[in-house]
Amino acid sequence: MDLKNVRNIGIIAHIDAGKTTTSERILFYTGKNYKIGEVHEGEATMDWMEQERERGITITSAATTCFWTPTYAPDNKDMKHRFNLIDTPGHIDFTIEVKRSLRVLDGAVVVFDGVAGVEPQSETNWRYADEGNVPRVCFINKLDRMGASFERSFQSILDRLTKDAVRMQIPIGEEENLSGVVDLLEMKAYKFEGDRGERVIEMEIPENLKADAQKYHDVLIEKIVEQDETAMTEYLDGKVPGVPELKKILRNAVIANKVVPVFTGSALKNKGVQLVLDAVIDYLPSPLDIPPPHGLDPNTGEEITREVSDKAPLSALAFKIQSDPYVGQLTFFRVYSGTLESGSYVYNITKNKKERIGRIVRMHADQREEVKKVFAGEIAAAVGLKDTLTSDTLCDEDHPILLEKIIVPEPVISMRIEPKTKADQEKMGMALNRLVSEDPTFRVKTDPETLETIIAGMGELHLEIMVDRMKREFSVDANTGKPQVAYKETILGSAEAEGKYIKQSGGRGQYGHVKIRMKPIDKDVDVTDLPKNTKRDKDNSFEFINSIKGGIIPQEYIPAAEKGFREAMDRGISAGFQVVDVSIELYDGSYHDVDSSEVAFKIAASMAFQDASKRAKPVILEPIMNVEVVIPEKFMGDITGHLSSKRGQIESMEDRGMNKVVKALVPLSEMFGYVTALRSMTEGRGTSTMEFAHYAVVPSNVAQTIIESRK
Repeated sequence: MDLKNVRNIGIIAHIDAGKTTTSERILFYTGKNYKIGEVHEGEATMDWMEQERERGITITSAATTCFWTPTYAPDNKDMKHRFNLIDTPGHIDFTIEVKRSLRVLDGAVVVFDGVAGVEPQSETNWRYADEGNVPRVCFINKLDRMGASFERSFQSILDRLTKDAVRMQIPIGEEENLSGVVDLLEMKAYKFEGDRGERVIEMEIPENLKADAQKYHDVLIEKIVEQDETAMTEYLDGKVPGVPELKKILRNAVIANKVVPVFTGSALKNKGVQLVLDAVIDYLPSPLDIPPPHGLDPNTGEEITREVSDKAPLSALAFKIQSDPYVGQLTFFRVYSGTLESGSYVYNITKNKKERIGRIVRMHADQREEVKKVFAGEIAAAVGLKDTLTSDTLCDEDHPILLEKIIVPEPVISMRIEPKTKADQEKMGMALNRLVSEDPTFRVKTDPETLETIIAGMGELHLEIMVDRMKREFSVDANTGKPQVAYKETILGSAEAEGKYIKQSGGRGQYGHVKIRMKPIDKDVDVTDLPKNTKRDKDNSFEFINSIKGGIIPQEYIPAAEKGFREAMDRGISAGFQVVDVSIELYDGSYHDVDSSEVAFKIAASMAFQDASKRAKPVILEPIMNVEVVIPEKFMGDITGHLSSKRGQIESMEDRGMNKVVKALVPLSEMFGYVTALRSMTEGRGTSTMEFAHYAVVPSNVAQTIIESRK
């Protein structure tokens, strides 16, 4: 298929905004499915995992390919488009699924609940899309629900996400009276008939909406012509461009992230989804419309770009690993340039290894369709890649390119896990390895003191699902401890220290000697402005400054010293947590011609680090969560008091329909079991969501308790 007729899009939203329901309608209307699977009946195609169907939530992003010809040109074969569609989870615990999907998509449909408007995870997903410059269209869904309001939801997008949003439609009626939509660009109304709303019927704009439609039509036209100087000049002279010209200007503005069109309807009641599909074709980019992929030349370190073409050398990014019970490990990838054929060899530049592509499959949720070849701009999955993981670049060995990595959020919660029986022991190691390769936010480590296995993730639900998957998919029974907060350590002051490791016992000894300055990292300094002798990690957690001059310490021992500092950061001196946000300057030291070795310098560096840490005002950091609680008004006092007692800071209180919304910043350690407590305090009517906000210094009385418990 011609690349200009391809759309790589994702459906993103807060949990329960109706993403999967919208995806199911898309599959039905595009002819991919012959019946609609409902989430509330546990039948959704895109929610194919057992846990997803039981819980009614999306856990893993599901990919599918479908075809759509717009409703305004149903018989025009040239207008047939291919959609590579990814339905992503809304729950904060599975946020990596959204992040890595947006990295390989060209556009997104952002779904909002017409009652709640913008919710916390909507903001997070919006931020991820901003980071990746992903063009968006919005769909205000669930307008059939009691308490739904298009205007209130639209206003929440303007207030909390972007001032560039513009109404493309207004609803005809709301709540149980929702019967269709008015298209403000073409000034036409549409209703949806048939058992599943499959017939889109054009009609006159209802009399009671004509004035509103005209008012918003004028606002829309102004917003569009503002994006084009020629159109603006003509408009000021009293000439309005035609609809095709307006669509063209709007398309360019959407692709440039200058305008966000907003559509509306109800996926569950089969109203409005087809017009969103038309909008995907009209306004979201094809692979040809986005800037060509760029990466680094691994040999020179220079930035290079690739033309989006089948004829260009291959460049592809692996963005997801999935275990499949029938074919083994599936590696999902996006081809940015060139082509990839089954049975061929590909070069994994990240791992510096050649890999053979066994088979290539197009996925439809958990169904597979085998293909021989995939082309530039496509998304598919490969069977047979052994060493490729999330974020690895696959390319042509003769034309290497290293594409930008997907940045993975750090886990905030951990717990102990142990196999129930000896037979489970071996299987558990294998199962954990498989799960770690699939999910970069899931980590496994061994406590060096107790030798217990610790698993870490993004939240209680995340770890619960992982333990459940071990049982179902790998038949591993395990006992788990109580969830623990992933504390970290840092320093608030600066200090100097010296580390000497000298061991001489006849024959060759050991000699390492370093002097260091330690201080907190200055995060306001841009990485590109750092001096040549300074190395800083991408996540700003560690900076190493090499100020050794005149060979006081030979060059070959410097990397060993840096390794010693890094290893010392794994266990802080306050309570043994990982140390972050530290800058180390190695400015002096000495060596011995015979006895010095890399090991000696590594140990000396570790000793100096620990010594400096003690005098640089060490503190413990804890994860602080953004908490949003939705409750009936009569429980307001109880809930705010309860949050304050949990060391929470109330940020704001606002109305949402008949309910009150309380937003607060609360330490994660205080939030275990909060959902149960909230239900009992609000007669089961309160709901809450939370997501990671930032790390903050633990108050000294709490820090003392943490240190005591670690002893």
